[in-house]
Amino acid sequence: MPDISDDFYRNLPGFDEFPNVTDLSLYRPLPDDWCIVITDIKGSTKAIEDGRYKDVNMMGAACIAAVINAVPECDIPYVFGGDGATLAVPSSATASVKRVLGAARRLSQNQFALDLRAGIVPVGDVRDAGADVLVAKFQLSPGNSLAMFAGGGVQLVEALIKADEGNDQYLIPIPKSDAPPDLDGLSCRWQPLKSCQGTMISMLIHARGRTGSENAATYRQVIDGVAEILQADPKSASPVSAGNMIFKWPSQGIRNESKLLANSPNRFAKRVWLYCTGFIQLILEKFDLSAGGYNAPVYRAELRANADFRRFDDMLRMILDCPVETADAIEAFFMDLHSQGKIAFGTHRSDHALMTCLVFSLTRGEHVHFIDGSDGGYAMAAVQLKAQMRMLSD
Repeated sequence: MPDISDDFYRNLPGFDEFPNVTDLSLYRPLPDDWCIVITDIKGSTKAIEDGRYKDVNMMGAACIAAVINAVPECDIPYVFGGDGATLAVPSSATASVKRVLGAARRLSQNQFALDLRAGIVPVGDVRDAGADVLVAKFQLSPGNSLAMFAGGGVQLVEALIKADEGNDQYLIPIPKSDAPPDLDGLSCRWQPLKSCQGTMISMLIHARGRTGSENAATYRQVIDGVAEILQADPKSASPVSAGNMIFKWPSQGIRNESKLLANSPNRFAKRVWLYCTGFIQLILEKFDLSAGGYNAPVYRAELRANADFRRFDDMLRMILDCPVETADAIEAFFMDLHSQGKIAFGTHRSDHALMTCLVFSLTRGEHVHFIDGSDGGYAMAAVQLKAQMRMLSD
């Protein structure tokens, strides 16, 4: 493995209050010798309509795990998007990243019959096109952070990767080899999170201002407005709570984990170990026990703190558990901002949220948990958002 090390993200100062995501002084330009990586499931809406949203989420998170494991010497900024992911990697890592994401594309195709797209675009190309890539670090807890992207570059790269033709130079092909990607740390064992307050509302908000500072002010207005409607700290509306965390064995999630082991060396032994550790985790959770670095009550508390239910990558993404009338008020607030020409938005409601986990170290409490609404969540909210964007561009 090549010696790949870059301290850009590792040394980036962090912030721990989510509303500060709108403070542009906290962002730093991504170095010129880095690249933006975009992955997504082509046709994810149809797959979700067929009830396959758990598979879609799993492959979206798998891309993050694959890249992190391929470049262990470098801290990688990333954002989970539900049906895909956004990442930034140093150019010295592109060969490794292309290899593992090509392998992830093959795995997605063979094990889930999902068409995973992946592409990588140099930051220089983004800046030549008139956009920029700015990065900030939101700290969920000590040792656990999530990247926030601004500057318009991520949206530009997404458009390039998702274009039906003309940008093949950025796409990552499926390799002839069936060597699997390393997905160590990816876990999907918890049951869907049932709403405790009425409904899970997934939200995508895209500011329509002419400048970055104008958009930042709009996003802050959205965040503050939602908090005012909730009449509480939005953390109290987290989709993950002590009342809806249920662990069962075997779960659909653990079956999906088993599928990801296809073509892995010693895959039979690994699958046996997967089910055995899942059963042990069931016992520890049921009786609030600890063993081998896993302390059930501590892990659940850390999990709630490290739930990724608010994020930003050139648009604001949030999933909240709230009363139905509160969701109504939030949508009315968004519609008012939309009528003023400030935002385009999409929302989707469901009874449950889904959680997909990346567990790096139990003893150090290093693990993050990606949240998406069930029945599609972000992907279905994107349908409404795209319709509004088309109307605004006509």
